[in-house]
Amino acid sequence: MTEHDKNELGQPVGKPVTGIFPRPTPPYSPMKGRSCSVVPLDINLHAPGLYRAFAHDTNGRNWTYLPYGPFTTEIEFTDWASANCMDTDPMFHTILDEGENPVGMASYLRVQPSAGVIEVGHIHFSPLLQRKPQSTETMYLMMRRVFDELGYRRYEWKCDALNAPSRRAAERLGFTFEGIFRQATHYKGRNRDTAWYSILDIEWPRVRAAFENWLAPDNFDNSGQQLKPLMARA
Repeated sequence: MTEHDKNELGQPVGKPVTGIFPRPTPPYSPMKGRSCSVVPLDINLHAPGLYRAFAHDTNGRNWTYLPYGPFTTEIEFTDWASANCMDTDPMFHTILDEGENPVGMASYLRVQPSAGVIEVGHIHFSPLLQRKPQSTETMYLMMRRVFDELGYRRYEWKCDALNAPSRRAAERLGFTFEGIFRQATHYKGRNRDTAWYSILDIEWPRVRAAFENWLAPDNFDNSGQQLKPLMARA
């Protein structure tokens, strides 16, 4: 059980919070890793490549739990991205592989500088990115910006409670399950119960160390396969 401070009346109160608020908003600038880059989404540069990468998902399975898609033509996808991905919240990014090819998207959203809280979402990794070291490094780069560069207190992950792959990913990446918000929203004519996860700033040093150990070159064999699993959970 968490221990709380007490005020002069003997009532339990939260721990003191230090730091300057509001925290900075995320800059719209690239995040460069060893095996990938996470860059601001550029419609002209990235939309054709993203559409081609997503087209490797031939049955549209990866779109099931997203509130948009699948898209049947490049023009349809480009029009959607132009209308929905150019704002600052959500702040969409493109994931580029080592050859600078677009292979996925992710965004920051529900940015709350006054509270030091931010969410990661709209995560859509094409089959070219799934189960690759670049997918894990993408999440590390986005977390590192939030905690190390911007000094946020809380990083959130939310998904449809029925989306088992997303829930497994959140746990693998070090997020703590906090509960399910029933009938939180609806999309594509369906109800969505939303599963909530988070990482706190006090947990980040442990999570960061786990990521860096996993991403170290000596954790991969000559074929690029990991030797030890990611152990980001406490």
